Amino acid sequence: MSGEHIGILTGGGDVPGLNVVIKGVVYRATTDGHNVTGIRLGWKGLTDLNFDDPKSVERYVLPLTRENTRRIDRTGGTFLHTSRTNPSKMKKLPDFVNNADYPSGPPYDMTPRVLANLEKLGLDSLVAIGGDDTLSYAAVLSSKGFKVVGIPKTMDNDVRNTEYCIGFSTAVSRAMEAIQRQRTTVGSHERVGIFRVFGRDAGYTALYTAYVTSIRCGIPEHEFDLNKMIDLLMTDKKNNPSNYALVILSEGARWKGYEIKEYGEPDAFGHRKKFSVAEAFSDEIIAKTKAETVVSDLTYDLRSGAPDFLDNLVATSFGTMAYDAITGGNFGLMTAIADGKFALVPIPDPKLGPRKVDIEKMFNTERYRPTYTSKVGLPVFLTHA
Repeated sequence: MSGEHIGILTGGGDVPGLNVVIKGVVYRATTDGHNVTGIRLGWKGLTDLNFDDPKSVERYVLPLTRENTRRIDRTGGTFLHTSRTNPSKMKKLPDFVNNADYPSGPPYDMTPRVLANLEKLGLDSLVAIGGDDTLSYAAVLSSKGFKVVGIPKTMDNDVRNTEYCIGFSTAVSRAMEAIQRQRTTVGSHERVGIFRVFGRDAGYTALYTAYVTSIRCGIPEHEFDLNKMIDLLMTDKKNNPSNYALVILSEGARWKGYEIKEYGEPDAFGHRKKFSVAEAFSDEIIAKTKAETVVSDLTYDLRSGAPDFLDNLVATSFGTMAYDAITGGNFGLMTAIADGKFALVPIPDPKLGPRKVDIEKMFNTERYRPTYTSKVGLPVFLTHA
């Protein structure tokens, strides 16, 4: 197999490690005599690409070489940039596209245009790096017969069929560091520190951060009792020589009776932004106890900067695995970790939704803490894919 033309793109939120994957694929492929083209801005690059406009081609198509990817693994973010675009449910067509060609919308299914652009680019296969949303469309392309290999990335670590997604370790490491730093401020003022992290549907980031910082947490998978959580925190505060307490909440965490509030227009996959549950919880603590609080939103900071060791290791391995899958003729698959081992698995069925925390094995519903016992026989990341 030689002279293949491989495409690569990143979609959804950026995380540390994406550039490591891109460079790894480029270096392996070019060494073996293949060409690699980067699609800029994720799936948007394949819906908005207009071959009749040189500026459009320049904006969305980037030939990748050893020279222009040599240093990209030293930084975070994505060299190819990203967007939240769902080609199968476009709210609006690009300006140059004739609406008459899409009589059934909106939303518009631009999959035929995506496939046509892939053909015009001369791509034989595509590496799609993303979370649930990006991979859900990768599954659509695969079902249409295009050769796709997926790579899971999300700081939420909630993609099905894998125990680990690129970006997760760095997010937890950054959250741990931020919480440990802020202990001095929270303790100095004898307050309750409330930290909010991403996790719309799954609480892995909050749970693992709580695990390594020994604090309580609230996660989407378990609706907690408000009064009980506050009582536990007040007890923690009283028993702490420095008279402070800490708790971390996923953005999708909730207590009984709390209605999650959203704002703004839905994104391409139907998700709206959530008002801060940490601020709402702070108001409840103040109203019920008069205790002072400090609320810290750790969301975007956790996905910024260069990857840590584990994300670098996994990203390097996933890039190599994706390339090996392509050269081995294995498509419709996703790189993964299953039972603690590297694996190639089917791209998840988007209808199944995100992977959730196993409450029975991972979360103590009485103490609102991670489960620290009974680890023998479990994978490193506490639950099976």
